[in-house]
Amino acid sequence: MPAAVSGCLLARSMASHHNHHRQRGAAALPVINIGRLGDKDPAARALVVQDIDRGCFQVTNHGVSKSAMDGALEAASEFFDMPAERKAAFACDDIRSPIRYDTSSRDGISKARSFLKHYANPLDHWVDSWPTQPATYRKKMGTYAVEIQRLSMQLMGAIVQGLGLSPMYLEEKLEAGLQFMALNNYPQGSSRAGDTVGLAPHSDIGFITILLQSSPGLEVTHHDDGGAWTPVPVIPGALHVHLGDHLEVLSNGRLRSLLHRAILNTDEAKVSIASIHGAAMDEKVGCAEELVDEGHPRMYRESSFHDFLDFLPTNVKAYRRFVETLKIDSA
Repeated sequence: MPAAVSGCLLARSMASHHNHHRQRGAAALPVINIGRLGDKDPAARALVVQDIDRGCFQVTNHGVSKSAMDGALEAASEFFDMPAERKAAFACDDIRSPIRYDTSSRDGISKARSFLKHYANPLDHWVDSWPTQPATYRKKMGTYAVEIQRLSMQLMGAIVQGLGLSPMYLEEKLEAGLQFMALNNYPQGSSRAGDTVGLAPHSDIGFITILLQSSPGLEVTHHDDGGAWTPVPVIPGALHVHLGDHLEVLSNGRLRSLLHRAILNTDEAKVSIASIHGAAMDEKVGCAEELVDEGHPRMYRESSFHDFLDFLPTNVKAYRRFVETLKIDSA
């Protein structure tokens, strides 16, 4: 990682708080106190690039209210609890639809889940396509979506500054950018069957994904872990963040998108809400010119979210990370 990355402003929690929440072992996941981004003492904004470099972290003191988080999980649960015929009104074969409900996936990674996917930024452009039932869905999910969009911009400002770019580098593109929300409902798993995969290993498009989950089930694997999976704990009030394919591209490979999966919980059903943040649908994302030089040649072709949607139907039988298809052959 180049020295320029050392400017990253994402701050670790106090050591005692940080270690209290860490898992045992080298693959432990960092917990970052985002509230300390405003600390004027550079030492207090301790370097966590090595943690971001691993693709994921959890954030606390992030400014997203408990009521917004609880309300979003309630709205999602209430939607999935509705009769099948009501949910079926949002069923659609077109992966480009602004809202889509399904009990299986057309991207080859769903194993046991139902989901509702829709766009959210800007909210006033998309909210009229959202469900009117449950009655509080639009209000609760809308409140959460706006707060998460704000957090995503704060996080991205810190991440790009860590790459040696201006913290305002992506601000306009993110303000007008994509917020794609995926609400997932996983059934209770069978203990007799052992660990059952609800969502197969994959990485996300976009710059970052911010995930809220009602109970454990998310597992991640880092590029240097030799394929070992690390469970992500559910820390009260915390949100999980992982890096997407377009951030790997933007950073010219300095950062890597995260491979992750969902395991069914043997004790209970689970609901999660993933909010994916990126450039606008047709906005091409390429390697930042400031990160390309003789020593760091361009590693990826540019692409858009629209290109990703075109890629999905081709990726059903044998899954490939989208970012792998963007790599420029050095030969």
